[in-house]
Amino acid sequence: MENLTMVTPLKQPIVFELEGFYIPPGFGPLLFFLALFTYMVVLLGNGVIVYVIVMDKNLHRPMFVMVCHLLVCDLLGSTAVLPGLMMHFLMGQKRIAYIPAIAQAFSVHTYGVAVQTVLGAMAYDRYIAVCEPLRYHAIMTSARLHSCCALAWFIALVVIAVLFGFHMNVPLCGRTIQHVYCSNQSILSLACIPTPVSNIYGLSLTWIVNTGIFLIIAFSYIRILSASLRQSGVRSKAFQTCASHLLVYVLYQIAVLIIVISYRFPSASQNLKKFFSILFIIVPPAINPIIYGLVSKDLRSNIIKQFTTRVCHKH
Repeated sequence: MENLTMVTPLKQPIVFELEGFYIPPGFGPLLFFLALFTYMVVLLGNGVIVYVIVMDKNLHRPMFVMVCHLLVCDLLGSTAVLPGLMMHFLMGQKRIAYIPAIAQAFSVHTYGVAVQTVLGAMAYDRYIAVCEPLRYHAIMTSARLHSCCALAWFIALVVIAVLFGFHMNVPLCGRTIQHVYCSNQSILSLACIPTPVSNIYGLSLTWIVNTGIFLIIAFSYIRILSASLRQSGVRSKAFQTCASHLLVYVLYQIAVLIIVISYRFPSASQNLKKFFSILFIIVPPAINPIIYGLVSKDLRSNIIKQFTTRVCHKH
C-alpha cells in the first residue's frame, strides 16, 4: 500500500518568504539606488503629466483624460512592486505577510489588465476623432468619455476580483514564493490541493483580454489608416494623435513578450528571468510620460507653461 504523507495546511497569520534576486555581496546598495532612481523617474514623469492635465482646463479633452487614466495605472503597477524591491536590495527584506502579498498581487494583475482596457478605450477615441471628425464632439461627450474610462477600470477590477475569489478557502502548505513579487499563480502554487478552475480561468482571462484588446486596436487602426490614405488632410492629424498611443501599446506587448520568451529558455539564469519579469512594470511606466510629452505638442507646451508660471510667481 502506497505511503501517503499528510501535509498540514498553514494557519493565519501566514508570512511568505520571497525568493527574490540573488544579490552578490556588496551590490545591494547599488541595486537599491538603481531601483530608487527608476521609481523616482516613474513618479516624477507620470506625476508631472497627471498634475498638468488635472490643473489645466485646456487639457480636459478625451485624449488627455484617457492619458491621465493610463499614467495613474502605470503608477499603480510600479508602486506595487518597486518599493518592496528597494527594501529587498537594501535590507535583504524578503518576508511579506499574507494580506500585503494578496494586495501586491491584486495590484499587479489589475495594472496588467487595466493598461490594456484603457488602451482599448483610447483606440476607440482615436478612431472616432480621425474617422468621424465632424461628429466627434457629439459622439465623445463628457458622459461617454467618463463611461469609457469607468468601464475600462470596472472590467479590470471585476475580472481580477473573480480571479482572486479562487483564493477563498484554499489551504496553503508552503511559504516560499519563487519570484521577486507576489502574483496569483505564485501564491496558488503553494496550495495543498490542485486549483484547476483558477488555472483555467487565469489562462482564459489572459487570452480573452489580450485578444479582445488587440482586435479593438487593430480594427481602429485599420480604419484610421484607411481614412488617412483616402484623405491627405487626415494623414498628419492621424500620425500626431495615434503614433504615441500605438507606440505605448507595442512597448507594453514587447515587455510582456520578453517575459514569455525568457521562460522558454530553462538554461537562462534565474536572475535574468526575474529581471525580465519586472520589465513590464518598469519600462512602460518610465517611458510612457516621455512618449506623450514628446509627441503631444499641446501637452509639452502646457507642461512648460505650468512650470514657467510657477517660477515667475516665486520671483
